[in-house]
Amino acid sequence: MSRDLLQSEKSPGDQQFGFVEWFRPGDYERTEQIISELERSSAAYLRTHLSWAEYLAPGGEEWFDWLIPKLCPHLDLLLCVHYTPPSMSRTGRTSGAPHVLKSYADFVDHVLTRYGKHFRHLELWNEPNNLLDWDWREDPDFQLFSEMVGGAAYWAKQRGYKPVLGGPSPLDPYWLNLMGERGVLNVVDAVGLHGFPGTWDSEQGSWGGWDMHLGEMRRIIDNYNPEAEIWITETGYSTWRNDEMEQVRKFAKTLDLPADRLYWYSWRDIPPDIAVQEGLWFDPRHYHLGAVRHEGQPKLLARLLSEGGVGRIREIAQLAAPKVASANAPIVITGGCGFIGSNLAESFLLEGEDVIVVDNLARSGVDDNLSWLKAKHGDRVHPVFADVRDRQTVEDALKDARAVFHLAAQTAVTTSLDDPVDDFETNARGSLNILEAVRRTGKRMPVILASTNKVYGQLEKVELFEADGRYLPVDEAIRDLGIAEEYPLDFCTPYGCSKGVADQYFLDYAKSFQIPTAVLRMSCIYGPRQHGTEDQGWVAHFLLRALAGLPVSLYGDGKQVRDILYVDDAVRAYRRVHDEIGTVSGQAYNLGGGPENAVSLLTVLDEIEAITGRPVNVTFNDWRAGDQRYFVADTGKLRRHTNWAASVHWRMGLRSLTRWLADHRFEEGGLAVERQRAFA
Repeated sequence: MSRDLLQSEKSPGDQQFGFVEWFRPGDYERTEQIISELERSSAAYLRTHLSWAEYLAPGGEEWFDWLIPKLCPHLDLLLCVHYTPPSMSRTGRTSGAPHVLKSYADFVDHVLTRYGKHFRHLELWNEPNNLLDWDWREDPDFQLFSEMVGGAAYWAKQRGYKPVLGGPSPLDPYWLNLMGERGVLNVVDAVGLHGFPGTWDSEQGSWGGWDMHLGEMRRIIDNYNPEAEIWITETGYSTWRNDEMEQVRKFAKTLDLPADRLYWYSWRDIPPDIAVQEGLWFDPRHYHLGAVRHEGQPKLLARLLSEGGVGRIREIAQLAAPKVASANAPIVITGGCGFIGSNLAESFLLEGEDVIVVDNLARSGVDDNLSWLKAKHGDRVHPVFADVRDRQTVEDALKDARAVFHLAAQTAVTTSLDDPVDDFETNARGSLNILEAVRRTGKRMPVILASTNKVYGQLEKVELFEADGRYLPVDEAIRDLGIAEEYPLDFCTPYGCSKGVADQYFLDYAKSFQIPTAVLRMSCIYGPRQHGTEDQGWVAHFLLRALAGLPVSLYGDGKQVRDILYVDDAVRAYRRVHDEIGTVSGQAYNLGGGPENAVSLLTVLDEIEAITGRPVNVTFNDWRAGDQRYFVADTGKLRRHTNWAASVHWRMGLRSLTRWLADHRFEEGGLAVERQRAFA
């Protein structure tokens, strides 16, 4: 088989990849977590380091004795042996060559004896041409590095292992050729290459593209050892600007490169309190290279890999391919792949409109909604995979819009309590980015915000009594009509604050800049295409748990009341506000099912039991921060201004959602549902 990698072809189904992850001595808990995560990633390889300096430090042997066997049962392990103990270094630093060059080969021999049963390949040092302490550029024979690594590689090969020469970054053909002349390339089985186009290498001016660098490496290596493979031992893309879809695109593109093996840097982000080689927060990009955030929350790349491996990555990357719009100015829907967004997009697409859906695909399942839209409406659906925190991308997406519906948000109170800053950046700053992007167009296009009933706070001043297993207001007017827009705003929890800020900015931009805006303060919306979780989308979550025969957790006593609204009615409301924007601009409207669709959580569970024909196991937990015991929207203002009214009764809507979930979330997943009994 030819070793000309530029002519090689890969079968998409055969592609394997690995991750780079450095484990810090003593960090047992985090290491256990990462191993568990990597097992679900479909990765085949793992590259990590065995630091000579750390090994000889106090506790070093014990750490690596625990770590190496822990990693190997699950992944093909590549150990990178580097970092001289300072006491043995010519410079007194870990990056320097040892006093006695053979000491490195002796340590490699020790590593092979102690851990050799756990791996086949061994990487010798890392980024050799960045070790400026060695002054190798002034030594044309590369005496230090070539003797040290060449001797270690020769001995490893004699013992039956496959040595890998550490990857130059950036590629230096002169260095690589001299390594061949010194005989090092003859005794290695693979040569590594590092490259971070889009994050670092492109701006350094040394990056000529993967094809150029890989081809140049292949030509040099073939002069000395045509059987040696080329591995990309480090590449990646930083999501420091929240562009997680671009990380997925870069990953998909890298999979197609003509290299024999790929290692993506890295699995997890570096924790913010850990210094990188250059220093603590020397470059913020270095802290966002992972597929998973440092605290363990998966980014889009990790989620897609866990859902379907390389095939899932390719599927989503294909959806991101740009399409040429028709002559009509498009409708833009941020969060357009989400539950309400995809249903709203469908309503416009059915009328022949072009729709730009802006989404970062952060929420699990929303890519299924996009696939559904694309399958039905083809090239009139224009995905823009972006985060609303990325101002430039938002401006590009909105520049040709005819109207904007802003539904993208961080939607869970619990998440806002865990990370208030991220919640603010998404909901408050992201909304301001939308408004500013519209203002910069110079057009007076309608901009409609999906707000929340949480802007009214916990409604603690609404006196309640209990009747028939649910809470009701003592005030008869509120009991008959619900909470009106005149009720005082009372932001509560970071989520309520961030959404409240967005709410008020939208209303002000109508006053300050004459941009036609409107705000819909939503109660609980439910219906098809909803992928409910415990934190958000509780009606669908209850149904999903019940259909799967799983218990449902309630926070509080279950007597809290909400007015639930079927998504078709919600879409009609957004459309009516859009149609009447000339008269409703600058107004906020409550949007919910109203008193006729007001139900307690326990009532909904009773109805689910009636629909499915089997009991639901319910557990009770403490009330959560910001939970309202009662919220029912007074939608009279919306009805008067737009002639809108809810039309789907909650019992009919619940059955419709049950049918959709059974068809799309259970039968496809192989879970049995007794449909005849459920829908009789």
